[in-house]
Amino acid sequence: MLRAVLKCCVSITLCAVCLLAKSAGAGPPFITDDPEPVDYRHWEVYFASIYNNDKYGLSGTYPHVEVNYGVVPNVQLHIIAPMTYNRPIFGSMQYGYGTTEVGVKWRFVQENAHTPMVGIFPLIEAPTGDAGRGLGTGQTAIYLPVWIQKSWGPWTTYGGGGYWHNPGAGNQDYEYIGWLLQKNVTKKLAIGTEVFYTTATIVGGTSRVGINVGGIYDIDEGHHLLFSAGDDAYGTNRGMGYLAFQWTFGPHEANKKDATNSDKTATAPTDMEGAARAR
Repeated sequence: MLRAVLKCCVSITLCAVCLLAKSAGAGPPFITDDPEPVDYRHWEVYFASIYNNDKYGLSGTYPHVEVNYGVVPNVQLHIIAPMTYNRPIFGSMQYGYGTTEVGVKWRFVQENAHTPMVGIFPLIEAPTGDAGRGLGTGQTAIYLPVWIQKSWGPWTTYGGGGYWHNPGAGNQDYEYIGWLLQKNVTKKLAIGTEVFYTTATIVGGTSRVGINVGGIYDIDEGHHLLFSAGDDAYGTNRGMGYLAFQWTFGPHEANKKDATNSDKTATAPTDMEGAARAR
């Protein structure tokens, strides 16, 4: 009986980690994603951590590294390599390499005055973690979502959802739907709020309705801080959080640096334009 309870707790906390991990591969710092890929030949690198407090235990990443690259126009390659922790309420703390996430984001409809941006972002969760220690499910999960985005003035809204194939003992396939509203409140700071819903991820489990509030602060053009925190309005979650440092770079930044170095009379700008935007 005790073994069955422990197995259930581990499965639930692992599902929570997998869901929250999408906030890294999703539109960081949120779980809900957007259809906008990284610009062609540009990079996004995140050094981040995720915290999840569920009634069945604590789980998350500490840290994980996410890398996104614009391989061709409108297409982004994606990978997350996490160090994962898992502490079921009836078990011991476990820490080690977790589930590797890879994906491709493709924007196939460009945004204009009347049409929203539309894209897809299929993801594969590879079973690289030790399932016996609760650091992975030992199964390959697949996510097939569609995302939509529209902006006007300082406001951006995006959302959508999709279907998760979630194999493994005690698990079941589930759906995710989320939507977010975000505003650039200053040139350096964007604040947003998301609401999301998931069906049950395990057999006999419950659905979730969650709320997150977060922001993106631009230190400068290539360095950013991302943060969010939230809780379930309905479900088993007792608190979740995300914190990351983001480094963005590409040909534009390199060319700009070269041009600055070649101009001996150039002075530092007094009002740097922020890069806070919807993701």
